[in-house]
Amino acid sequence: MLTKIYAQNPSEKELSKVVAILERDGVVIYPTDSVYAFGCSLHAPRAIERLLRLRGKSAGDVTLVFSSISQIAEYCRVDNAAFRILKRNLPGPFTFVLPASSRVPEKTLARRRTIGVRIPSNGVARAVVEALGCPMVTASVKDDDEVIEYTTDPELIDERYGREVELVIDGGIGDNVPTTVVDLTDGEPEILREGKGELL
Repeated sequence: MLTKIYAQNPSEKELSKVVAILERDGVVIYPTDSVYAFGCSLHAPRAIERLLRLRGKSAGDVTLVFSSISQIAEYCRVDNAAFRILKRNLPGPFTFVLPASSRVPEKTLARRRTIGVRIPSNGVARAVVEALGCPMVTASVKDDDEVIEYTTDPELIDERYGREVELVIDGGIGDNVPTTVVDLTDGEPEILREGKGELL
């Protein structure tokens, strides 16, 4: 199923439809400020397992999407230096790796109990997380090592994945460039992957 949601003034009716799906262990595909991504509720263990299967990922290969830095601080350990970097660069096309707190389920964590966190500058992504009231577990539709045209077009994404997810959100044509990944677990920020966005 494909539904249109605009980044400027997202429809509350459409958002509540998305939230209802996520609360019932659903998986959706939604737009970000980089590539389209799979998403499900952090509080939906069965949906997390499905998302990992869909993407052929293992625990630790997913990221959490938040609506605010204060929400990140509820689920991760954020020291003053990390907070300043997050504040300068978010919302934006970055994934920051942080130490996770006990509120983050084991099945989403890397071996060293870290998690990637995002606040996309795309208004749809943030509105969904805000309406849901908890972070979304997320993984890109696109593989890092392949450039496939369908991954930028929501209609083609729906043709490819529409039977495997409950909903594809059409937020317009997406991007093919992934986020820049920055590790903040060791004091000094370390860029693990160059992508969209320049770190400030």
